[in-house]
Parts: sequence; structure tokens; C-alpha cells
Amino acid sequence: MPSERPTALLAVIGGSGFYKMSGLEDVERWQPDTPFGPSSDEIVIGSLHGKRVAFLPRHGVGHRLMPHEIPVRANIWALKALGVQGILAVSAVGSLKQEIVPGHMVVPDQIIDRTRGGRPTTFFGDGIVVHVGFADPFCADLSARLVDSAGRVGQTVHAGGAYIAMEGPLFSTRAESHMYRSWDASIIGMTAVPEAKLAREAEIAYAMLATATDYDVWHESEADVSAAAVAEIVAQNVQSAQRIVADVALNLPGDWTSTAEGALFGAIMTDSRRIPEEILERYSLLIEGRLS
Repeated sequence: MPSERPTALLAVIGGSGFYKMSGLEDVERWQPDTPFGPSSDEIVIGSLHGKRVAFLPRHGVGHRLMPHEIPVRANIWALKALGVQGILAVSAVGSLKQEIVPGHMVVPDQIIDRTRGGRPTTFFGDGIVVHVGFADPFCADLSARLVDSAGRVGQTVHAGGAYIAMEGPLFSTRAESHMYRSWDASIIGMTAVPEAKLAREAEIAYAMLATATDYDVWHESEADVSAAAVAEIVAQNVQSAQRIVADVALNLPGDWTSTAEGALFGAIMTDSRRIPEEILERYSLLIEGRLS
């Protein structure tokens, strides 16, 4: 562990099968302890094309954590503590559209939240009431960079579309899958919520590179989704995802700053005079300079 906390401009939260990032130099490892406990695993920070990039395996190395068990508040808090400006979330998803073929990638621009309230979706409470805008959950700038980078490395990518955030850990019923298609959603996964919501509260830009692994269970001529099928497609696409992430880092300006900066301005409803000192201190990483 380094004697001082490392820093990073960009973070990659890797999903199924994406447990490490090739090409990192000058590597440091940090196991954070946050007000919300430890992160999913240690964070690996290294230089990628001259940019400091943090890598965090969402489910832990070896895929040990269920979607609802991921300590998302600890993960995002730790990345905020590193000074991260943007998060690239790499995720395996099911396709809800014929044209999104398993093996294709998608960079979504919307989320429909179908989780069931068991996952903490805010850092706040404890006497601090916060309502942050979330109309556009993904960073348009980082999303465009992902699409451009995918094109440069020769990966088929679909720009835009709604991501259904389902509870899991079971896959969809056939009726649910057809309902989501009737909503014109594009892909379905289990982890964008609460990740995207907490990133917004932390004023970190968030974008997703989603790998379509299957047609969920709606397609009449394709096999239903299974864990084995997901693993097979994920293994085929890890290297493509790494190349895309590396290309984003190569082309990201060194002084790039988060498009979510200032999201907390005007969002904190509580009179600062009524917030206990120990609570102010606990949340200082997020709210310093944001209270009226």
C-alpha cells in the first residue's frame, strides 16, 4: 500500500469477466475503508497512455458478489476520494432488440429502474435531505467517446437506448422480457442502479460500455439466457472492451473534468445550521462547498 492515497482521472468499474486491465504501468494498489465499509475489492491504479486510471472489479475478483451485495456506496465513495472525474462502467447485458446481436456493444443513454428498493440508492439521510437531478443518467461526453473509440477499434457498437435495471439475481420471466420490449428498451442488466445514481450524487461523470451476451428470453429462435452463455460471450469480448477503454484514455484530455460537477448545488434541501457537526464531517468529501 502506498504511503499516500493515490489519485486517478478516470475509473473503470469492470463487470462479469472484466477483472483486470492490461497495459497499466506504474501500478499502485489501494484497499479503501470508507464510511460505508470496504469496496468490492482492492482498487488498482496505473498509468494508461499517460492518464492515471483506477480499476475496480464490481463483483470482486473471482465474481464473489451478487448484484444486490455489491457495496456500491463504498465503491463510488472510494473513487471520489481518489479524485476520479469520470467512470466507465463495463457490463454484460441482455439484448431486447433484434439488431443488437450478442457480441455487439451498446452505450446506453437512459435507465428504467426496475430494482425493488433493497439497494441503497443515495449516500444521504442522517439528517441531510438531497434531491439531485437525474433526467439524463449517463454522461453524453464520455458516452460519445466510448462510441468513437469502439468504432476506431472495429467493434460493432449501438449508440443510445434505454437500459432496464432489473433486480436479479434470477433472469427475466418471458412475460417481463416481452413487456420491456414493448417499452422500447434496448438492453437489460442488474448493476447500473444504484451505480449511476450514486455517481451523480458524487458529481462523477458516468458512462457505460455494455456487452450484449444474449437475447434475454424473448427471442423465439434463440436459446434463452443462461449463465454459461453469458460467460462465453463475455470471454470473447473482454479484449475488445479493454481496447476501447485504452482508446478512450488515449484521447481523453489530461485536464478533462466531470460533466456532473456541481450536481449538488441547489440539491441539498436541509438548512446547514440544523446538520450536526459530526454529520457534516462525515459527508465532507461530498458536500464541502455545496451547502448554502
